Amino acid sequence: MRRWARAARNASNINLHTLRQLRNQARMMRAHIDRLIHTADERLALPVIGSTSFAKPHNSDWAWRPELWRGPLQQPGMSSVQTKSMLGNEVTLFHDCKLSELTLRQLRNTREEDIAPYGLRMDVFSFDGSFLSLVIDLPHAASNGLRRTHLLRMSCIVEMEKPLEIFARLNIKHGPNTEQIVRELPLDQEDIVVEFDLAYSNLNEKRVEKVWIDLIFEGPEMNQVILRDLTFSRRPRAAL
Repeated sequence: MRRWARAARNASNINLHTLRQLRNQARMMRAHIDRLIHTADERLALPVIGSTSFAKPHNSDWAWRPELWRGPLQQPGMSSVQTKSMLGNEVTLFHDCKLSELTLRQLRNTREEDIAPYGLRMDVFSFDGSFLSLVIDLPHAASNGLRRTHLLRMSCIVEMEKPLEIFARLNIKHGPNTEQIVRELPLDQEDIVVEFDLAYSNLNEKRVEKVWIDLIFEGPEMNQVILRDLTFSRRPRAAL
C-alpha cells in the first residue's frame, strides 16, 4: 500500500516510461481486486446465498424455494427470449410472439426486507402475442404423497412498473389426465399468497406423476415485472 500510495503521489512527475509500466501493473492488479470485491460483496450481502428460510404455515409437510431465488445461476439472463427457453433447471418461459422483445435476468436482492437471496426481472417491450407465462416445475417431493386433503400454498413478492393481472394455475398430472386449478394473484398486497385446495379437485392420488405452476401475465406489454421471492408449501387441511 505504501508503494502504490507513493507512486500515486509521484505520478505527475515521474518519467513517461516508468509511468507506463506502473499504469500497466495497476490495471492488472485492479482487475483482480475488482473481481474479489464483486464476489465478496455478493457473498457477504444479505440475504445469505442459498437461503431456504421463509415463513411456513403450521403443520406444513413440505416447503420449497426454487433454485433461481436461492443461488446464482450459471446463465444469469437472456434477451430476445424464445418460447420454451429455460432460466436454470426449473423455470421456463412460454409465449407465442412472432418477434420476441422479452428479457429475463436473475438479480441479487439487497433490500433490508428481502428474504430470498435472488429475484427474477422480466422486461417486456413490444408484445405481439396472445399469451405469456412462466412455468415453474415443482420437485418430486411436491407430488410424493400428495392427497386431496392437502392445501398447496404459493407465496411471492411482486413489483411492476404498471398494473397488470397475474394468474397462477396449478397443474397436477395424474395418469392420462391433468388437474388444473386457477387463482388470481391479489396484487394489492405486498406479500401475495394464494392457496389451492385439492379437496375440490378430481385428483387420483394413486397416479400423481408431476406438479407444476403456470404464472400467466395478462397485458404485459411495455412493463417490467420483478419477482423478488417465490416459495411453495403444502399442509393437510382440516377435515370437511
